[in-house]
Amino acid sequence: QVQVVESGGGLVQPGGSLRLSCVVSGFPLDYYAIGWFRQAPGKEREGVSCISGGDSNAYYVDSVKGRFTISRDNAKNTVFLQMNNLQPEDTAVYYCATRVMECNWLEAWYDYWGQGTQVTVSS
Repeated sequence: QVQVVESGGGLVQPGGSLRLSCVVSGFPLDYYAIGWFRQAPGKEREGVSCISGGDSNAYYVDSVKGRFTISRDNAKNTVFLQMNNLQPEDTAVYYCATRVMECNWLEAWYDYWGQGTQVTVSS
């Protein structure tokens, strides 16, 4: 049985940092891409970052470039999203999802999703 579990969300002040984790169980992650998506209140879910399987190429949406860093630890079947200099517009529920090998910003291409973790940036 495949499980995808996010953690690490919380309340942080503007300029602060959080590190999200995405743990996948049920298969080895080595050749799977992990995408991070977020959904803010009243908005559609959007892709934030993705790390590909195999060569671990990283991709970011323009709004988080230079602030967010995605990484993976295949031995722990875990992908991390380090989020620095958080701003109120980063407030959202953050989801991770997995698909085979290549990154893609289209949600429909992802096979397994977690339940999400809330990130709130507020003073």
